[in-house]
Amino acid sequence: MRKPVVVLPVLAVLAAVAALAALLVGATVSPADTLAAVFGGGDDLTRGVLTELRVPRVLVGLGVGAALGLSGTVLQAVLRNPLASPEVTGVGSGAVLGAVAGTVFLGIADQPEALTITAVLGGVLGGASLWLIAAKAEPLRLAVLGVLVSAVLAGASLVLLTARPQLAGAAARWLVGSLSGRTWEHWNGLWPWLLLVALASVVLAPALDLLAVDDDHARTVGLAVVPWRLTALGAAVLATAAAVAAAGTVSFVGLLAPHAVRKVLGAEHRWLLPASALVGAACVGGADFAAQALTALVPSVGSQRLGIPTGAVTAVLGAVVLVVVARRASRAPLEGGSR
Repeated sequence: MRKPVVVLPVLAVLAAVAALAALLVGATVSPADTLAAVFGGGDDLTRGVLTELRVPRVLVGLGVGAALGLSGTVLQAVLRNPLASPEVTGVGSGAVLGAVAGTVFLGIADQPEALTITAVLGGVLGGASLWLIAAKAEPLRLAVLGVLVSAVLAGASLVLLTARPQLAGAAARWLVGSLSGRTWEHWNGLWPWLLLVALASVVLAPALDLLAVDDDHARTVGLAVVPWRLTALGAAVLATAAAVAAAGTVSFVGLLAPHAVRKVLGAEHRWLLPASALVGAACVGGADFAAQALTALVPSVGSQRLGIPTGAVTAVLGAVVLVVVARRASRAPLEGGSR
């Protein structure tokens, strides 16, 4: 295990590099002109593209990644399941369904704060649905059932979107996850919730260390298990909902970030939480860079160029991580029984 005082600054630099890379790539302004504008040069058009389009997009990406990193870490600790993440617990798809329902029935697509509230309600519904179905299931079975529940919720979201033809274009954003068209309004709707969850994680960290071990052990040292678990789950749902309201379903970041950090820092949550947030931010920033770079390589159709969503990149990478983690989780009981 390496020292957190060394690892955390390195992860912060990594996230900054990913953000700069995402900032420089794009179809309208060259990397050289963008870099000049970053340091105060460039013409008015370049500076306008930088400040009104690229900067808010990058900030939203970093915020979404940090929120999902925090959410995944909390869910894995509270559920004591290495496969737990917003995608496989119903929380992410439920949040999408809540946001889509708010867009379809309430017309709040342009109100990020209200959209976050409906996403929170949907996330609670999705997580509760899985809990009722598979509360006592072993980790691998819980993940499988979680994927099924998430698929049902995603299907419901798709039905709502296709029922309104004018919203069909939003399907990719909600169901795959995209940072295209993110503005300062989306950032302003995201950062207060992210700050709230980050502050809550500071308070929750000692309790998560105990909840991740065993309920009986937590009670022995005087922890009120149920209130702390509900508080932690609430923070995870809020973080997921804020991310979904800002960018849709950016898959597997909440699964990948905690596992990557544990390899380096161990399982102490006072370090695991901020490190997972930084890794999540770097993942989404890097995925956005890759998505935009790949988009530039895709031939345009007429005057339109097919954009590759950021969530598509994270989904491909995350699927590989999910398979690896699932194989390890399935082997653990067998190895324990052979000793």
